[in-house]
Amino acid sequence: MQMGWYDRKVCRVRDLSCGDTRIFLELEVRRLDCRSCGKVKRERLDFLADNPHYTKRFAYYVGRRCRAATIKDVAADLRLDWHTVKTLDQQYMEAQLARAGTPSPQVIGIDEIAIRKGHTYRIVVSDLLRGRPIWFGGKDRSEASMSEFYAWLGEKKSRRIRLAVMDMWKPFRLATQAHGPKAAILFDKFHVMRHLGEALDAVRKSEYGRLAGRDRRYIKGQKYTLLSRKENLTLDGRKALKTLLSANKRLNTAYVLKESFGQLWGYEREGWARRFFENWRASLKWQRLKPYEKFAEMIDRHWDGIAAYCRLENKVSLGFVEGLNNKIRVIQRRAYGLRNEDYLRLKILTCMLPEL
Repeated sequence: MQMGWYDRKVCRVRDLSCGDTRIFLELEVRRLDCRSCGKVKRERLDFLADNPHYTKRFAYYVGRRCRAATIKDVAADLRLDWHTVKTLDQQYMEAQLARAGTPSPQVIGIDEIAIRKGHTYRIVVSDLLRGRPIWFGGKDRSEASMSEFYAWLGEKKSRRIRLAVMDMWKPFRLATQAHGPKAAILFDKFHVMRHLGEALDAVRKSEYGRLAGRDRRYIKGQKYTLLSRKENLTLDGRKALKTLLSANKRLNTAYVLKESFGQLWGYEREGWARRFFENWRASLKWQRLKPYEKFAEMIDRHWDGIAAYCRLENKVSLGFVEGLNNKIRVIQRRAYGLRNEDYLRLKILTCMLPEL
């Protein structure tokens, strides 16, 4: 492409601000006449942002501010248009992803998030060894949507995955088995314990319905006291829990069984873990805890995905996926919901990356 000199233009470019003082740079930018296409091209300067009225340094400053504040607040503080702040923030996040490089995960965590009401889901895949999300997409939480991740990752990298941590959602498991044949399936402890918490709550409801009059007063309003771990309760909560368990024998049994089940993930051999589960299951006999019996049947059906944690090479942090979900909820709540899905994708993929 042949270029000829055209003219020069003086531009005012905004740089970092200091308090209420806004700093501008005056640049002399050359404009060139392209003899191939007949258009006038402007000289490209590496230190300018995609928006030529701002420097990259200022764009990155805006991006760092947007990690902890809303676009509206940053725009008001820096006296910028809302759309300008959003554009600069997007450039900052794209630069973060470019620096992080192309992912090649060996251990992945899979979960879904609701992006709006009406059971509208998207899938989030994380690299558990590097501790960061690497993919956000799909149209729902179906097998076809999960397969989109493996198509994006590529066949070669998909075969390198040795462990996939997920909940007991069948489409995730089927897609992983189809595209990552070397990956062991491990069911997330927090999702399993959530099912057990739901079983305990079902027992609480049945006991509340069975009792009448003054016997109900110990159960009413104590749902979260019963579902919480004892060490997480306040002093008043522990007193209420002690009173509740003393007043109702069946709830006391259900609570002790729920607390003891967490030991399953502490075993280093599958045989020991299986023996513990069989003993735990046998203790349900004559207890009339139907929700617990259904839970035990579910664990038995999905045993391979739970026992995989007993192997030494599968000892990974199971709390990262749940912690990422909480972080995503904070991002959505801070912005009162993000309508632009591409912007939400950038926010999620960069939330664990270091600042530039």
